[in-house]
Amino acid sequence: MKALTWHGSGDIRCEQVDDPIIQDDRDAIIRVTSCAICGSDLHLYGGFVPGMHAGDVMGHETMGEVVEVGRGNSKLKVGDRVVVPFTISCGECRMCKWNLFALCERSNPSGKEQAKQIGYPTAGLFGYSETYGRFPGGQAEYLRIPYADVGPIKVPGGLTDDQVLFLSDIFPTGYMAAENCDIQPGQTVAVFGCRPVGLFAIKSAFLLGAERVIAVDNVPERLALARASGAETLDYTDADLQQRIIDMTNGLGPDAVIEAVGMESHGTGGVMETLQSKFSSTERPYALQQAILACRPGGIVSIPGVFVGSAVTAPLGAFVGKGLTLRTGQTHVQRYLEPLMAMIADGRIDPSFIITHRIGLEDGPEAYKTFRDKTDGCVKVVIRPHG
Repeated sequence: MKALTWHGSGDIRCEQVDDPIIQDDRDAIIRVTSCAICGSDLHLYGGFVPGMHAGDVMGHETMGEVVEVGRGNSKLKVGDRVVVPFTISCGECRMCKWNLFALCERSNPSGKEQAKQIGYPTAGLFGYSETYGRFPGGQAEYLRIPYADVGPIKVPGGLTDDQVLFLSDIFPTGYMAAENCDIQPGQTVAVFGCRPVGLFAIKSAFLLGAERVIAVDNVPERLALARASGAETLDYTDADLQQRIIDMTNGLGPDAVIEAVGMESHGTGGVMETLQSKFSSTERPYALQQAILACRPGGIVSIPGVFVGSAVTAPLGAFVGKGLTLRTGQTHVQRYLEPLMAMIADGRIDPSFIITHRIGLEDGPEAYKTFRDKTDGCVKVVIRPHG
């Protein structure tokens, strides 16, 4: 089959790889009808994530039609149309039973090695590094799904791929980020970063009862989508950003702040940022710094943005001094699939609003570059592997 594969920093290729096969009775294999390029994929594309190997299949936002089912899987049948969560979860360990699916104790074959780094194992992920199990991803013609009796959700008739594809990751991720803010009626939420997760966080904040959302970015297309979603917008390169946030909230500040940027954030420029970007192995937490400063005392900082290693110069003094609460983590996608699918079916949200580009697999390598460089108005790329 054809797939998009990783061959080093800035090197994604469309090439032939082995077809997936059933390896366990709980497996299923799907014919991929739609997949997408995620901001997390750009961290791999940029070479920021260790543990990648030449030829690894990319992608973790995937859906398709079931073409084969393991003998022990009674949930799915051939012909079912499903969306696949990016988190691979067994459904049986204590974390899964607590609905903490992204912390599954069993699904990651590299769990013992991962535990040496972070203390305990967490769930395997599609299309990611050796640390998370090195599972082949879904930017391909076919995908093997481990624990397929736990993860995938069947798609009701009448809903298009474009409407439901993002249940695989970014819609639940934005929703969980907003849910972590404990939003009360009348509150104000600030969202740093208006990539797709940030845009879904904006939509979700309103769905959960926020009165106002202040969105911070500097890419015109993203800011336009944020405004269309009901947010008021600010440019993060504004040297007076913090004062503008204070002024917009009558001196009170946002009740919660969502940091949807993560490890590759940028500040307003300067010598230290340039040196850190070029020569340091640590991550650049400029958006996190600003989010902590922006949040009102006693508020909540929610982080769906991806960090892999160490992030230096985080203002912990401000965090502790203001009595803030921090909430973060990989998304427990399976927890949200049914309620968010219902919102889509009821017409409360149409997730397809973020799609700007639709391509075939052969165009994937160039689309990665376009997405990374933020050219051609690119906000979200959807791939149709079979045309």
